[in-house]
Amino acid sequence: MGEIDLIMLDGDELAFVEVRYRSRADFGAGADTVDLRKQRRLARAAEHFLAHHDSDNPPCRFDVVSVAKTNYRLRFEWIRNAFTP
Repeated sequence: MGEIDLIMLDGDELAFVEVRYRSRADFGAGADTVDLRKQRRLARAAEHFLAHHDSDNPPCRFDVVSVAKTNYRLRFEWIRNAFTP
């Protein structure tokens, strides 16, 4: 049904996390690549996960971690609640 990079528990909330890396910032940040099509695919994969795991349907959110290489260093940006399906 798709791929989710990380599934994490943050308190009582389940976070589905998409990690995007860009080696160059010329074409924008990694988070910019999580377009509507990608968001829909992530939502379907999350629905599949929830349907196949014994859970009480905890509150869920979708986060994006954008990783960029700048001046030979990695810069991380964690965007909580990056989108709502």
